[in-house]
Amino acid sequence: METSSTLSFILPVFVQGLALSFGLIVAIGAQNAFVLRQGLRREHVGPVVLFCALADAVLITAGVMGMAQALGERPDLARALALGGVAFLAFYGFQALRRAHQPQQLQAVAAGQGMGRAAVVAQAAAFTLLNPHVYLDTVLLMGSIGAQQPAALRGWFVLGACVASLSWFGLLGFGARWLAPWFARPRAWQVLDGLIGLTMLALSALLVRHVFNGF
Repeated sequence: METSSTLSFILPVFVQGLALSFGLIVAIGAQNAFVLRQGLRREHVGPVVLFCALADAVLITAGVMGMAQALGERPDLARALALGGVAFLAFYGFQALRRAHQPQQLQAVAAGQGMGRAAVVAQAAAFTLLNPHVYLDTVLLMGSIGAQQPAALRGWFVLGACVASLSWFGLLGFGARWLAPWFARPRAWQVLDGLIGLTMLALSALLVRHVFNGF
């Protein structure tokens, strides 16, 4: 009975981190195209997937822990950031639903001369760390939302987010040859964007409830 009660607290937090991370990371962009390309070429896929997932894990953890410390004694700032997160998630959700009505596709070229492992990882670092949206998504947005969780459950939020990141990059890199034709179909992205939009709006509603019940 005690285990069941504990899971009832852990699971929603884990799923929230999982869904939020997945919704933010699944988008047509340079980083995803690069991982897909390496998967198609079958070159250094493991290091690329590992680097992208680890970078997300470090940034998300830093965001959650840093925000938790910064907001610990400032409930007004915590409420303001939470409401900002609500607005961002709602905006992101509506944007995803809007994209669902517009054909788009993700393509990666598999041809070309191979590069060494260090050069490939350096490119992965550039695509990951030189993108300002990475810090907005991981450090600020996920950090502020994760910091709203009870201290004992923040690790589960981070774990859910990291599982989503590792699963996505692993699927994209190691499943590239099977996924590439699927990603080249605009209809597939329309369905995916529709699901992401609905997920983000649901998370926004949950965060609204948390803001007004938790402060």
